[in-house]
Amino acid sequence: MPNNNLKYKLICFDLDGTIIDETIFIWQTLHDAFGSDKKKRKQYAEYFVNKKITYRQWAEHDLELWREAGATKTSMMNATDKLRLMPGALETLNKLKELKEKAKADGNCLKLAIISGSLNIALERVLPNYKDYFDDVYINHLIFDGKDGEKLAGIRSTAFDFENKADALREIANRENIPLSECVFIGDHDNDIHVAEIAGLSIAFNCKSERLAQIADIVIEKKDLREILKYII
Repeated sequence: MPNNNLKYKLICFDLDGTIIDETIFIWQTLHDAFGSDKKKRKQYAEYFVNKKITYRQWAEHDLELWREAGATKTSMMNATDKLRLMPGALETLNKLKELKEKAKADGNCLKLAIISGSLNIALERVLPNYKDYFDDVYINHLIFDGKDGEKLAGIRSTAFDFENKADALREIANRENIPLSECVFIGDHDNDIHVAEIAGLSIAFNCKSERLAQIADIVIEKKDLREILKYII
């Protein structure tokens, strides 16, 4: 029989500040850890906002600042030591995984995804088995090489951050034949605004953006990700 507990078929999460605690943006956390040139950081961010450079160019500029600071794979992983799963995140993901398995057994569809401008090393730090939960993961991936695999060689930058997060949601929904009205997005910051505007249900969790809080359907102030479940189940 159909699972009537499913209000929504696609549930998408931001990462930093939503699933991951102890950081607002992992990029900022890494810059602070390596003491990157603040003037250059601000300059590159302004260039991107003013559309003078692409997102990929911005990402590569930031990588160059980390290289200048002597960043290696080990030192970058060490800089993520303080990252933690958001309170209630594991319980929430386990519940959604359980529902996904029940939906599949019933012949229904429930998909989980991450759409974020975060970095793979942050996700791998807090949730190394993330593939057990998520069907799609849209994030940036750092590339390391060299004889010892320590050299920061480059980045596979996501095409889906800021206004393009909405494109990622549409891409998954179209592929899975899920109406946008049956899609959920949970996020916390300005780069989640565009995707929140098109999701059938948008939840501002642990929110740092006044604008996101204004346009979101639900605002959750309690720092416990389990609070989202009553709205999506």
